[in-house]
Amino acid sequence: MRNKLDEEIAKPMTATQLTAAWVAFTGAAATVLLLAGLHMLSPEFDPRWRMVSEYANGHHGWVLSLMFATWAVSCWALALAIRSRVETRAGRIGLVLLVVAGAGEAGASVFDLNNPLHDLAGALGIPCLPLAVMLISVPLGRTQPWSTARRALLWTANLAWVSLALLLVTFIVMIASYVHAGGDVTTSSSKVPPLPSGVIALVGLTNRLLVLADCAWVAVVAGQAIRLGGPALMSGQVSVNGGSPVPLMNVDPSTGPRVH
Repeated sequence: MRNKLDEEIAKPMTATQLTAAWVAFTGAAATVLLLAGLHMLSPEFDPRWRMVSEYANGHHGWVLSLMFATWAVSCWALALAIRSRVETRAGRIGLVLLVVAGAGEAGASVFDLNNPLHDLAGALGIPCLPLAVMLISVPLGRTQPWSTARRALLWTANLAWVSLALLLVTFIVMIASYVHAGGDVTTSSSKVPPLPSGVIALVGLTNRLLVLADCAWVAVVAGQAIRLGGPALMSGQVSVNGGSPVPLMNVDPSTGPRVH
């Protein structure tokens, strides 16, 4: 059973899947770069306690929207790239959650934190991606073709859910210490006052750590998919519609593959 599964997963990637893997890798890298850019463009938002979504209230909200959009595209592209590599039930559920997480990021791109729908987008994106990460990484890492990336898969997968746990803990601690310090929890999200003395605020750092962890996992999986597809591409062969590999020189765009 395991050997048969490995054989299925070891089949050459299609040109579409290989392209999707590159899109996923590029999208994850772009997300991290855009987040770093926001940190430099909007230094008025203290990264220790201001959430990533709060950049929408700065002068460069469009950069934040672009960041969420590239994040969404990277999730969707990765799901397309590895869909034929994930054969277990848990992995399939993980793929669905990966697509849902992408929908959450896309929603956050359209609806900023001043829109009630932003909360719905966050409810989809924040928990679904770490769950997808774990459900996909474990069965994928157990297969022979992906064994060389097993350590990186599990490290980034564990970092993703640990980051989510830290985000929840630091958020609860900040709210509790804020209320204890006499802070007003009814304050508008667009008008955030300075934190009272004694507030333990690290939620901004854990929020950013979660983004970095999720993007790191996407980059690791996409990178391994690219490496697995590389030999077939370098040898001049690709898989067409999931079938046997055919020489690139024999693929006629108008009539399809022809083997001489």
